[in-house]
Amino acid sequence: MQQHSADTAMPTTVENSAGAPPVIGPGYTFRTVSEKISTITLTGRTPRAWWLGLGISFLLVMVLLYTILYLLFEGVGIWGINVPVAWGFAIINFVWWIGIGHAGTLISAILLLLHQKWRTSINRFAEAMTLFAVACAGLFPLLHMGRPWFFYWLLPYPNTMRIWPQFRSPLVWDVFAVSTYGSVSLLFWYVGLIPDLATLRDRSRNRLVQYIYGFMAMGWRGSAHHWKRYEITYLILAALATPLVVSVHTVVSFDFAVAILPGWHTTIFPPYFVAGAIYSGFAMVLVLAIPLRAFYGLQDFITMRHLQNMAKVTLATGLIVGYGYGLEAFMAWYSGDLYERYAIVNRMFGPYSLYYWLLILCNVITPQTLWFAGVRNNPIRLFGVALVVLVGMWLERYVIVVTSLHRDYLPSSWGNYSPTAWDWSMYLGTIGFFFALLFLFVRFLPMISIAEMQTLLPESKVHGNGSSGENH
Repeated sequence: MQQHSADTAMPTTVENSAGAPPVIGPGYTFRTVSEKISTITLTGRTPRAWWLGLGISFLLVMVLLYTILYLLFEGVGIWGINVPVAWGFAIINFVWWIGIGHAGTLISAILLLLHQKWRTSINRFAEAMTLFAVACAGLFPLLHMGRPWFFYWLLPYPNTMRIWPQFRSPLVWDVFAVSTYGSVSLLFWYVGLIPDLATLRDRSRNRLVQYIYGFMAMGWRGSAHHWKRYEITYLILAALATPLVVSVHTVVSFDFAVAILPGWHTTIFPPYFVAGAIYSGFAMVLVLAIPLRAFYGLQDFITMRHLQNMAKVTLATGLIVGYGYGLEAFMAWYSGDLYERYAIVNRMFGPYSLYYWLLILCNVITPQTLWFAGVRNNPIRLFGVALVVLVGMWLERYVIVVTSLHRDYLPSSWGNYSPTAWDWSMYLGTIGFFFALLFLFVRFLPMISIAEMQTLLPESKVHGNGSSGENH
């Protein structure tokens, strides 16, 4: 921001015409917003709860590293994959983690282009969540290759053997889609951080910390020239990131939809997967935002307006997912294809029917409680619903992969799938890796955008910074 010169408190409750809850609590100024957010990062005392959370996450990361090391020595046979279930936890968790990362790009890019001011308090850690989820997701297909040191064989580069990747395979498309998604999301996140890094540089009293933040801020001084280039770059990156929300999980759905396999070969998968990704992504944002809000006393920044809006988006995407379940069953019956019909009946009443009905309970029935204001206005209940949705979306991926593979066209090829301890250690290890990165992010970088929060204040218009009201 220009300078924190207006220090007198003034009513700064920002409401819409319908009298909705504010997007920032009353009484804040440029200086108090900066102090409230930067103190979390620059304070000398690290909370014990932070150390406890990081310690647990670190232990799970060590489990992940041990699992990967053992996997490289023994091969993918330590997993529960077999014939005919050649895909197991690796593809299930890959799709689950990629889906979780979708809400960050949606909140950051699409809501920015739509001038939704309520995004400003949650976009920063939602973007970070995207990056960490993509990092976790990328581990699974890499290690599922069996020889991950040859990952570059998937890249179209001139080589002495003149062997090119199979461009008709959506698994190759995943490489381009996920790498592009991760690169653009990282650049978008970093560009948004630059003004706040300069604020931390200027507020820090430690020379080494000043040097580190100053280096990362790339010489930012808050001049009109800097702001102009920043805004143009930020909007261009938002425009580039927006189609990725649709394209990435559409490509992931093609891993299944282009296969001539009952239960997978359906045109509903691309929109159904995209809606499911946003669904699980917003659930994860709620799971992260509600504890952070309570632990760091950020109720004035992450207000009930934010929680209510995220609950409404979760409800809307949950209805789309439920519609997808119904349409999938209807088309299996209406098509007259015996194999498609059997695949759906097997999901409902076969060996894995418990998982199917649990996912219906988690993804379709439980989110209907969000119709009630008593649930949307209660952070604890919202947290519980969001956790149930995350479990349900993981079960959905499990059902799609396992129940479609475990019974082939020939009864002689039928088999069952059971994850091994190494499957679970890999999965739990990536959860630890995700939260370890999140704990480090919360401690060393501002989890809420200082510059964007200041644009919500009436004094930003006094200083000439509020014309767009969004991205200064």
